[in-house]
Amino acid sequence: MNAHTALKTNDRMDLKKNKKFKKSFFIILTIFLLDRFSKIYVLNLFEENLVSNFYITSYLNLLLIWNKGIAFGLLSIEESLFYNFITFIIFGIVLVIMFMIKNSKGFKFFSLLLILGGSLGNLFDRLYYKAVPDFIDFHINEIHWFIFNVADIFISFGIICLIFVEIFLNTKNKNEIN
Repeated sequence: MNAHTALKTNDRMDLKKNKKFKKSFFIILTIFLLDRFSKIYVLNLFEENLVSNFYITSYLNLLLIWNKGIAFGLLSIEESLFYNFITFIIFGIVLVIMFMIKNSKGFKFFSLLLILGGSLGNLFDRLYYKAVPDFIDFHINEIHWFIFNVADIFISFGIICLIFVEIFLNTKNKNEIN
């Protein structure tokens, strides 16, 4: 292989990496913006109407709560030192996810992008509002699920996809190797 061919190969690899980065950035930004716009819309809706609950259907309400804990309001506490500690842990998890994205491909890569986009949305809220606005109240009759937001949907779906990857795709690859 001569120097000219090696440069062309490096250029193609750089172009592929650049395209992958642009696609990844677009997915993460889209999730982040969907989350931001939904939260801004709901915050404005509640502020203008001075009510805290909108009934959309018999199984779906908009109910604004401020989550200072982690996923689905777990570990919610008023103490600021604990809140800051949780925020620091979440920031560390976001960095780990970014590292995992760098070292993954395929469906696992896409799943991690979903988690990262949602995580950045909620991390932004923790830093900006000092709490995460949750507002989607899904229920069947009087049985309510945790109140969540759009970022939580992407995070949850990404985690479900990762579990699928680990159970089915990685097991399949391990069986093929043995």
